[in-house]
Amino acid sequence: MDNLRAIRVFVMVVQSGSLSAAGRQIGMSPASVSRYINALEDGIGSRLLNRSSRKLTLTEAGHVYFQHAEQILNQLDEAESSISQLQRSPRGTLRVHSRLLFGTRELVPALPAFLEQYPDIKVDLMLSNQVIDLVEQNIDVDIRIGALEDSSLIARKLTGSERVLCASPAYLARSAPIHVPADLAQHNCLTYRLNMGRTVWRFADANDMISEVPVDGGLQTDNGPSLREFALAGVGIVLMPDWSIREDLARGSLVQVLSDYRVSYAAFENGIYAVYQPSRYMSAKVRLFVDFLAELCRRRLAPAPSPSVVLRATG
Repeated sequence: MDNLRAIRVFVMVVQSGSLSAAGRQIGMSPASVSRYINALEDGIGSRLLNRSSRKLTLTEAGHVYFQHAEQILNQLDEAESSISQLQRSPRGTLRVHSRLLFGTRELVPALPAFLEQYPDIKVDLMLSNQVIDLVEQNIDVDIRIGALEDSSLIARKLTGSERVLCASPAYLARSAPIHVPADLAQHNCLTYRLNMGRTVWRFADANDMISEVPVDGGLQTDNGPSLREFALAGVGIVLMPDWSIREDLARGSLVQVLSDYRVSYAAFENGIYAVYQPSRYMSAKVRLFVDFLAELCRRRLAPAPSPSVVLRATG
């Protein structure tokens, strides 16, 4: 028998003064009410009510139990009311982690609008390129980029993302032409530090033939925004998410190379995801923030035109 239900029935009996009165208030027959009381007494191992044909009275144990039970039920009701209020009017601290490039370029400029819309939510934002443990670090939402590993976490895809190989016009003007991926061996390839091994870029041609090309250059970093700045300065060739250099391509500050190929570090599927812990009931603040991210990505990071269109647009 549901112990919490039995406690509520007991408290209602004491407050109403009889089994029948309690039954009427909670939609239960007097016999059912009596069964709940008997089960509660059996579980406790003590009589709580003295029953007579005229009235019910509390035993000494019943007095003690009623005082505690009434207080506990009031606290539970208050807790449920508070949770319900949170769902209607979200509040509290929202701990968010994002990859550095997306965080600095897209999330930070957009956050003031979210905070203005939900003034009772406080955002605790972490920016890094580390793969974090959401449970260990108590993170509500983690924004991840690239192919996801299988896990018990929930991932909502915010948008697709392609990698673009590009360099400044000045760099390309003074360097050897690039017609096929193997030509990159003659170039200064600025790479993202994924591990301690040598960087390999993967290419897929129009027939989905895959080739892997080891690349090297004078600079390696774990900072995506810095790679973009080095490329703009004419230092070398970079492999960047399309959304991070779209304006640069449109202005002609960067030029895409090997546009007939898809290119990536590993898997060619490179979406942006909001990752959070599984739960039957997603908190309102998490739900609202994930929806906010989805709208941000829809508005700002919609899939780019095909590479050939991008090249014609830049002249």
